[in-house]
Parts: sequence; C-alpha cells; structure tokens
Amino acid sequence: MIKNSKKHLMDAKENYLQHMGAALKISSQLFIASLQAFFHSIIPALFTKSASSKIKELYLFIENRKK
Repeated sequence: MIKNSKKHLMDAKENYLQHMGAALKISSQLFIASLQAFFHSIIPALFTKSASSKIKELYLFIENRKK
C-alpha cells in the first residue's frame, strides 16, 4: 500500500501534505454539496442549483490540477 501511495503522489506531482490538502478541500466541498442536496430534497425551494454548481466547480478544480 505504501508503494502504491508513493506512486500516486509521484503521478500527481505532489508531496504528502499538498495531496492531503487538496483531498481535504475536495472532501469538505463534497460534504457541503451533500448537505445542500439533502436539504433540497426536503424543501425543493432551497439550494436549487447549489449542489450541481459545487460539483461543476470541483470538476474544474480537479481537471486543472492535472495540468
């Protein structure tokens, strides 16, 4: 597992802390989007585009990290 982790970090061109920071950012933003979608499911007038906008934003963030 350590060998695979090191390879993944090399492929991402990041050190451990850089990668952890990016992963935590993505995780926290997905959590927020999840809460928005949850509340939207209960009250459809809330967060009508928030979760989908957050997902699009994260997609762009991830794609730009590849460059």
